[in-house]
Amino acid sequence: MKFPTQPSNKSEGLNSFLEEVTKTVFGVSRRKSIMGDTCVTCQGKATTFKDSISRKEFTISGMCQTCQDSIFGA
Repeated sequence: MKFPTQPSNKSEGLNSFLEEVTKTVFGVSRRKSIMGDTCVTCQGKATTFKDSISRKEFTISGMCQTCQDSIFGA
């Protein structure tokens, strides 16, 4: 049985802010996207990452590897 990916721990105020931003900008919940292994940016599957740092970044931003590479210029 696979357990859902957990979003990184943040204060309640920051969680609320991030939820509002991702719903406004991308039309999706950051928390639900991360727990469902989907990207907040492209809504594609977010299950393959090139390293543990990229996997950790997914729990923070909700972006898949392709979107991380695009945003961060990798």
